[in-house]
Amino acid sequence: MAIAQSTKHKINKSFGLQLEDARLSKTYFIVSFTALLFGGLLGLLQGLNRAGWLTLPSWLNYYQVLTAHGLFLVVVFTAFFTIGYFYAGLSHTLGGLLPKVRIMGWIGFSLKIIGFIFAVVPILQNKASVLYTFYPPMAAAPSFYIGLALIVVGIWICAFGAFINVAHWRKAHKGEHLPILAFFATGVFVLLFFGSIPVAVEVIVLIIPWSFGWVDTINVMLSRTLFWAFGHTLVNIWYLTAVSAWYVIVPKVIGGRRFSDLLTRIVVILLVILNITGGFHHQIVDPGISFPVKFMHVFMSLSIGFPSLMTAYAMFSVFEKTGRRKGGKGLFGWFKELPWGDVRFLAPMIAMIAFIPAGAGGIVQTTNQLDQVVHNTMWIVGHFHLTIGMSVVLTFFGISYWLVPYISGRVLTPKMNKFGVAQTIVWTIAMSLMAISMHVVGLFGSPRRTSFTTYGDNVTALGWNPYLVIAGVGATLLVVGVIMQVWAVFHLMFRAPKGEEEFPIAEEEENATKTPYWTERWTRWIVLMLIIVGMAYIIPLVDFITNAPPGSPPFKTW
Repeated sequence: MAIAQSTKHKINKSFGLQLEDARLSKTYFIVSFTALLFGGLLGLLQGLNRAGWLTLPSWLNYYQVLTAHGLFLVVVFTAFFTIGYFYAGLSHTLGGLLPKVRIMGWIGFSLKIIGFIFAVVPILQNKASVLYTFYPPMAAAPSFYIGLALIVVGIWICAFGAFINVAHWRKAHKGEHLPILAFFATGVFVLLFFGSIPVAVEVIVLIIPWSFGWVDTINVMLSRTLFWAFGHTLVNIWYLTAVSAWYVIVPKVIGGRRFSDLLTRIVVILLVILNITGGFHHQIVDPGISFPVKFMHVFMSLSIGFPSLMTAYAMFSVFEKTGRRKGGKGLFGWFKELPWGDVRFLAPMIAMIAFIPAGAGGIVQTTNQLDQVVHNTMWIVGHFHLTIGMSVVLTFFGISYWLVPYISGRVLTPKMNKFGVAQTIVWTIAMSLMAISMHVVGLFGSPRRTSFTTYGDNVTALGWNPYLVIAGVGATLLVVGVIMQVWAVFHLMFRAPKGEEEFPIAEEEENATKTPYWTERWTRWIVLMLIIVGMAYIIPLVDFITNAPPGSPPFKTW
């Protein structure tokens, strides 16, 4: 017994992660990748239906599948992964989670699971086919919204747990800079908390009373706006989570160093300050918003491109310096010196490359005239799958190949690494087929959020079929990639050889300029963020409330 306790202590010490913390993150990942499996299978049903290859049974309609697909992947997979990843990072870089923070992590986990059950049951009963955006005046069963509210509260508890742990570390290390991965975690949890406040207000104050029948009507414009203040932020929360791995993990994996600690922290600060604003660019086609307000939000949305360009410069600078140090010659000789056979690098590298066209597509949708063309088409679905399905999810996959064995006391073997490379290639091909075909068919007018139809064999609609078939092929291959990834994660969790996997955190460059301490003034950045949010939302929200048209009663359109 004493030997076993001694062994546990050695493992704890060498990992830099308490076993209790590891168990927490591991549980989050189990739920996350289980959700990926179910969400992927539902995505296959959608893809086959849109390709015209599958007619869903009467007891399972397309919109039911689409709503569940969004819940599993957009809410459960990403949220559980993000929290599991950053809690492991906080534990590793701050010397372990505080006991009360660990308890908060478990309470948040429990609330999110309960909320998920509350939300998924009415979906299975076909009482909540309102899609991921759950726009009024479509109304789901009240339990669906109660479940969403519980998920948000669970996320808040986890966010405040992170804040408590960071505050404790700062108190014990006065004048020191927060470790860079913990700095990223702070930014992400700030966005998770403040970005989810609008949707919590929408669900708790507006939708739940309306769905119960306690009020007769709902302010549709106000509801949509509160949703997108959250929805726009959520996308960038995923992006910032991926960026944390690009800046901090990938340079270490390739044998390099971080580009600039100051630039890295400025990128985090800018993304936090600018992210919540810009939600109206998702509502460009809505008639209830004045053009000056739309233009202001378009500018704020485009401003997020600046930290993204900074990131592109920083990362490819790291790649070139590292490749040349390894012997790369000529203009592009450094490129082939990068470890393309290492899944920990390959997956996030493809994710970064994919973000180039994905970011360009985002600019299209932020531009008023161009968005008029693509807004309600499959282009939007293609863009979403390129940004999230490639740039974010592939980064998450790359993280999982070292973090899952790290928290499980196991190692990534060469054989498993090759399997990961194969999975990454399958995923890249499949998602490219699907996303590109969706973009193209969207330009030809194929609508999003609809099941398969030829519109009475309309010539235009028939012209969409070849592209939708390609999307169906991509969806089929994606399920292969999903199964491979889920198998890899659970193998690395329970079957891989036992050992100590590295938690790769890159160090700063030699002779790096000292980072000024003003970057640590989080109160200042949050206040500045709230001021900008107020500039963007106070006037239009007041207008929506004081000059509201007659509200809408609930409708069931399925």
